[in-house]
Amino acid sequence: MNQSFSKVVELLKLEAAAIERTAQILDKTSVEKAIEILSCCDSKLIVTGVGKSGVIAQKIAQTIVSTGTVAVYVHPSDALHGSLGVIAKGDVVIALSNSGETDEILALLPTIKQRGIAIIAIVGNLDSTLARQSEVVLDASVDKEACPLNLAPTTSTTVALAIGDALAMTLMEAKNLTAEDFAANHPAGRLGKRLTLKVANLMHESPNVSPGSGWLEVVKSISKHALGAVNVVDENEKLIGIITDGDLRRTIEKTSPENFAALKAEQMMTRSPVTATPEMLAYDALRLMENRPRQIAVLPVVNETNSAIGLLRLHDIVRSGL
Repeated sequence: MNQSFSKVVELLKLEAAAIERTAQILDKTSVEKAIEILSCCDSKLIVTGVGKSGVIAQKIAQTIVSTGTVAVYVHPSDALHGSLGVIAKGDVVIALSNSGETDEILALLPTIKQRGIAIIAIVGNLDSTLARQSEVVLDASVDKEACPLNLAPTTSTTVALAIGDALAMTLMEAKNLTAEDFAANHPAGRLGKRLTLKVANLMHESPNVSPGSGWLEVVKSISKHALGAVNVVDENEKLIGIITDGDLRRTIEKTSPENFAALKAEQMMTRSPVTATPEMLAYDALRLMENRPRQIAVLPVVNETNSAIGLLRLHDIVRSGL
């Protein structure tokens, strides 16, 4: 078992060293030209590769798409059998091939060239056919694969992926993509939700009682709305307090039974509670609830005139996936 652990660590170090070597041998002019071509592309990026390189190409395409640039993975064989229409004048092709001699990719080159499309090659052989016919060549060569037989594409695909990721991130920066832009393409992801999900998307309609409401009316209202609290509002619907299950319980505990009949909402409520607005990010509301000496589980939601319009529960925020 110890030998297995040592082997895994050794192979990880081997792949890490290969990426470090790539960072040292990449040609500065080639990298800058690649970024210039990608940045100036007004159409779409076509990423292509076969086998393991094809899988890496798909991942690179998805990363580029998620960072604000239109990119499509096209399998060379599909292109040769009818999908060439996807590749149009004005596109840029990123082709991955460790050998640089992948038959299916080489078969595409005449058509790509005929359409005046620039090719950026990520290859392990700088003297290959693909390298010679590309506008930009990025050196993804490795000394050895992580495979014990030095056969299975492992280190080489890791390096190609790292180069693709580096291109995508540099392109993202060149296009001044913001966190909000990134989130717009990831609405279901945690980051996307943190930057787009508003209190208005999660809040419930405001359960209101008046300050003169009796304790039994307050209990019925809390039970009816099942939100764990009610907002206390004046005659103009302005928020003046909140009564939570905890407020209700604590008030009843310290009140003599004979005084229950006279107990009013204004005696039970927490005055001037912490509030949220419908435009507030749900993530900011979450931090408002949690980043305090005593956490709170519900927030009244008010508009610009301090009218109570909703109630937001911690449970709803957590359930949303933030």
